[in-house]
Amino acid sequence: MLTTADSLSDTHLAAEIGTQPDDWASARAIAHRNAHLLPVSGERVAVLGCGTSLFIARAYAALREGLGQGLTDAWSAGQTPAGRRYDRFLIICRSGTTTEVLDGMRAIPADIPRTVISSSPGTPALELGDSIVMAEIDERSVVQTRFATTTLALLRWHLGQDMDTVIAQARAVLAEDVARTLADVRAAEQITFVGAGFAAALGEEAALKLREATQAWTESYLATEYRHGPISIAAPGRAVWAFGELPEGLAAEVAATGAHVEGSAADPLAELVRVQRLCLLWAADRGLDPDHPRNLSRSVILHP
Repeated sequence: MLTTADSLSDTHLAAEIGTQPDDWASARAIAHRNAHLLPVSGERVAVLGCGTSLFIARAYAALREGLGQGLTDAWSAGQTPAGRRYDRFLIICRSGTTTEVLDGMRAIPADIPRTVISSSPGTPALELGDSIVMAEIDERSVVQTRFATTTLALLRWHLGQDMDTVIAQARAVLAEDVARTLADVRAAEQITFVGAGFAAALGEEAALKLREATQAWTESYLATEYRHGPISIAAPGRAVWAFGELPEGLAAEVAATGAHVEGSAADPLAELVRVQRLCLLWAADRGLDPDHPRNLSRSVILHP
């Protein structure tokens, strides 16, 4: 059982969190090299994933549509829609073995191009479409970090976004003394994440990371929906963590409940790294091994 932050510095999760800025920088060349396998402007695109990969799919969909590059739907691979026509499918799957992903890929009409992004060579998903395999960022921890964030960085490079500032922000996050900068949220009994656009999807991923790694009570909502019910749980000893700018007046309303308001001006992808580092602190505080979360495995395989 792990009981101190120092004891977690040697975990796979800590190491994988730490490589992310370099991984995102390397993703630029990967995006360029594989541009012919990725959506072009104007295509109707469906993105499939499960768990963390679904949140990355949602983030990408919001970014692509926001940039006017075409209709982009993100779907859980276990609930692929029937009767809706797309020009291309994009599948995100770290393990390449998730049952819902394989079933969803087999259900795609044969004439529609599909590309799977993975970090696991030689896996079944790669046989069902074109593939972009980033084996160098595969992970030993069950908890996903660098594969998911590097996939989003790759897709953002492909959308024409310059990620250099985001990479610099992530390096700054990794240099922080998080025991000091995250002291207020470290002490919180509950955290709710809020955001809009692609940041909302990354807020969902942030909540999932803390649940997976630390068994924490976390929630996530669209920032515009927070007033419509979820604010009822805000109270002293709890926190609301903003990914991106909050709607006017919301920070003051949360503060009035006694809850702590967390957030920074960093890009939501860099802000996610701060949450990942909180995972390490909370795992240490709770005596948990974040590499091996309770009830979870690297891939959900329903039909061995």
